[in-house]
Amino acid sequence: MTLPRDMHRPHAWRRKALLGFWLLAAGVICARAIQVQAVQSGEWSALAEAQHQSDQRVVAARGSVLDRDGTPLAVSRERFSIAIAMEQITDLDLVRMKLVDVLGLSASRVAQLLDGSRDWRPIPGTFPPTVREEMAGVRGVHVTREMQRYHPHGDLARGVVGVVLDHEGRSGIENAFEELLRGTAGREVFAHDNVGRQIPGERLTVEPPRSGGEVVLTIDMDLQEIARQALEYAIESSEARGGDVVVTDPHTGEILALVSIRDGQTARLSAINTPYEPGSTLKPFTVAGLLDNGLISLRDTIDGENGHWRINGRQLNDVSPRGLMTISDALRVSSNIGIAKAVMPMEPGQQYENLRDFGFGGLTGLGLGEVAGTLRRPDGWSSQSQVSLAIGYEIGVTPLQMAMAYGALANGGKLMQPRLVKEVRNASGSVTETYRPQVIRQVVSPRTASSVARVLEDVVEDGSGTLAQIGTFRVAGKSGTTRLYEPGVGYEEGAYWSSFVGFFPVEDPQLVIFVKLERPQGAYYGGAIAAPVTRATMEAALASRATPLDRGALLSSVQGPVVAPIRTVAQFASQPIDPPLPPVDATPLSMSGFDGVPALGNGVPLPDVAGLPSRIAVRRLHALGLRVSRSGSGEILSTQPLAGTRVIPGDTIRLQVKRRSDD
Repeated sequence: MTLPRDMHRPHAWRRKALLGFWLLAAGVICARAIQVQAVQSGEWSALAEAQHQSDQRVVAARGSVLDRDGTPLAVSRERFSIAIAMEQITDLDLVRMKLVDVLGLSASRVAQLLDGSRDWRPIPGTFPPTVREEMAGVRGVHVTREMQRYHPHGDLARGVVGVVLDHEGRSGIENAFEELLRGTAGREVFAHDNVGRQIPGERLTVEPPRSGGEVVLTIDMDLQEIARQALEYAIESSEARGGDVVVTDPHTGEILALVSIRDGQTARLSAINTPYEPGSTLKPFTVAGLLDNGLISLRDTIDGENGHWRINGRQLNDVSPRGLMTISDALRVSSNIGIAKAVMPMEPGQQYENLRDFGFGGLTGLGLGEVAGTLRRPDGWSSQSQVSLAIGYEIGVTPLQMAMAYGALANGGKLMQPRLVKEVRNASGSVTETYRPQVIRQVVSPRTASSVARVLEDVVEDGSGTLAQIGTFRVAGKSGTTRLYEPGVGYEEGAYWSSFVGFFPVEDPQLVIFVKLERPQGAYYGGAIAAPVTRATMEAALASRATPLDRGALLSSVQGPVVAPIRTVAQFASQPIDPPLPPVDATPLSMSGFDGVPALGNGVPLPDVAGLPSRIAVRRLHALGLRVSRSGSGEILSTQPLAGTRVIPGDTIRLQVKRRSDD
C-alpha cells in the first residue's frame, strides 16, 4: 500500500532537527576544549601541582629558661629524625655507606634496615644537625627536623622549670610563660610523591620560624644543687618518703632554691601545693602577734604546770616539764603549755588576722599551681581552736608560706612577695621586663621582729635547734614535729612531719632555709633530723664561692677569728659514695694555696675526682670544706690544682668538665 505524500514530511523534519542538535553539541564541546586548553590550562596545572605539594608547619626554637646567672636550665636543640623509603632508592651502596659513616650504624643493623621487607623504615632515635647536610640529595633518605627540649643539668630544678609535651609547656615555668617561650611557628612547602612521602631537595621555606624569648629565674643553680643533695641525703638516711627545701632571700623575696622530692621523684612541687600542719614552727608568729598587740612581754612568766595541763577537756603535754618560765623561755624550749596560756588574752579575730597577715590561708601569688592552705575564720572555730592554732594545729600551710613568713621575722617585719622570675628577654636577648622586690605588708614592727629573732637565736644556741649551729655565724631558727594528718582518715599513728626553719646571720640575714621531711623512720624530731639539713645547706652555701652571698657583709658578722670552719662543710656529703674514691698517696706538688694565697699548715691532699660525675665530685670536695668552681655538669676531666696537691678548707678547686654530647 502506498502512503500519501504528506505522510513523509515529519520524518524529514526530525532528521534535520537531530542533525542540528548534534552539530550544536559538537560546537559547544569544541569551544569548551579550546577554553580549557587556552584559558584554564594554568589553573589545572596548578591544581595538579598542588596535589603533589603540601604545607608544613615549622616549629620555632623554644626560648631558654636560665638561672639567675644565665646558666641554662632548659634549652631547645634542633634534632633530626631519619626514615628510609626503599622504592625511592637509586643508589643502594651510597645509602648503605651513609648509614654507616654518618649515623654510625653497624653493618648488620644497616643490612636489617635494607632487607627489602618493608617500603618505609623509620630509624629509631634522633640525630644532630650535621646529618642534614650529610644526607642532602640522597634519594630514598628522608630527614625531618624536630625541636627537642634539653636540660643540660638533668632534673635539677625540673619541678620549677616544668615539662614540655608536643611543643607545649604543660607545667612549671614552661606553662606559665608558654606564650613567650614558644615563639612563632614558620611554614614550608615541600613536594611529595603519589603516596605522600617527601621528595628530598624539594622544599621551600615560605615563612621562617621566630624563636621564643627567655625567662631568667631567681634560682641559683649552685644553691639548688646544694639543697637537693642535702635533702637527698636526709631522705636516704632517715628513710623518709620525701621532703622539701626552700631557700629565700628575706630582703628581696627571691626564691634561690626550691626542691621537692617525693618517692624519689622531683617533678611535683609539694613545697607549694601540699599543705601540712606546721606544729611548733608556727609558735614564733603567735608570740610576734601577742608582742605587737601589746598583750605580753617576753619577760612575763607563765606556769608550765610541770608539763601537764588540761583545758576545755583537752590534755596538753610538754616534752620537757617546767614550772614557772618566761614567755621567752616558753618559745625557746617550745612549750605547748606556755604558748597556749600566752595566747589567751588575744581575741579570736586578732589571732586570725595575725596569721593571715603573715601570709597563711592565702595564695602567695607565685602561681605554678600553688595552693592557699587552710585557715578557718573564727566563726568556724571550736573551743579548742585558739589553743590549737597557737601551737600550729588546725591550720594547713605550705613550705613556701613558712619560708616567706620567717623572712618577715628576719627582715624587720615585712612580708615580701615571693619571686621566682628575675627578668624576661626577647629572642634577641634584650630585657623586656624586670621583676622588682615587692613588699606585701608590714606585718609586725621592726622591734617585734627583732625581739622574736633574738629568741630564735637562743633556740639554736641552747634550745631544740642546736644541730643548726655553724659556729662562725649566729643562726636563728625553730624546729617543728607534727603527726601526719590525712584528710578523711585522721592522724596516722607513727607518721610525722619533721621540719626546721633557720636564717643567718642574725644581725643581717641573707638566707632563710626551710626544711621538711615526710614520714621519717626512727628519730623524727625536727631538731634532730631537719636542723642538720639546714646547717649543711648553710655551710655548703658558704663554701661555694658561686652562691649569691654578700661576702663583705658576712665578714662583719663573723663570731671570733676567721679560721678554718669549725665543722667540715656539708656533713651530708662526707658519707661514703659508690664507687669509693681510691686513696691518694701522692707527693704534694705545691705547698701554697691558689690565687697567690699561701696555704696555712700542711692541709690535706686533694683527692683524685677525675672520671667521676660532677655532682659526686662536688659533694666529695665540699665534704673537705673546699670551694668549687665549675661550668656545667658531666664527667670530670681534671682539677686545678692537680690531685695530690695539699689544700685547706676555703681553697677553690677548679673543675674541668667533659661536656655532655648533644648526640
